[in-house]
Amino acid sequence: MNLRNQTMAKAERAVLEAVAERFPRAGKRTALSVVRVNDVPEPRLRFDRVAIGFVQRLRAALSESVPEGRTVVVTITAPIWKDSKTAAALEPEIRKLLAARRSKLEIALHRNRIQVRVLKGGVATTPKLLGFVHNPDPGPAVLFELTSSVLACIGSGRNSSAAPVNDRWLVIANQDRPAFLGVVRHVCSALRLRTVFKKILVTHSSGRVAPLGL
Repeated sequence: MNLRNQTMAKAERAVLEAVAERFPRAGKRTALSVVRVNDVPEPRLRFDRVAIGFVQRLRAALSESVPEGRTVVVTITAPIWKDSKTAAALEPEIRKLLAARRSKLEIALHRNRIQVRVLKGGVATTPKLLGFVHNPDPGPAVLFELTSSVLACIGSGRNSSAAPVNDRWLVIANQDRPAFLGVVRHVCSALRLRTVFKKILVTHSSGRVAPLGL
């Protein structure tokens, strides 16, 4: 184990110890998964009518085409130009991406900058497609990273049922960045994590542990 892995393992143990102290489980077997929030600029997400409608159209058109155990994540830079035409043009591009079993697409359509990732993970109760509309800066890299990390905790297929929902907790290790928790909360809500984890907690560098309100 190298120094970086040792540091990460130590930090994760500290997180788990903080949770165990705050929520004594009296010996009950509970599966704890930890997601660390990196110190990066948080993206500013948009939730206006056009943004919501754009994502809904893509999800309705493509969800049945996404393979089991995979989740498609689409990001588009706001403002969205020609939203209906853009969604119509993007749909076949994502279908081609899935058919070719590729995992990455970056494309410009009707002046819109769009990125797509096909990520591992997802179960019957989580959506097959997520969409994020964000301001130009910073870019969407952290959205893909955060979603990928959470999906890894969810697992897919048989791996996801190793423990029933009553025995699965998700822990978000946050370095006292309250603004970024809004992005974390939105990702967790979009993934419908309440159907996968009994508790979703946030730990802070001070040792404080609290539920993540969804």
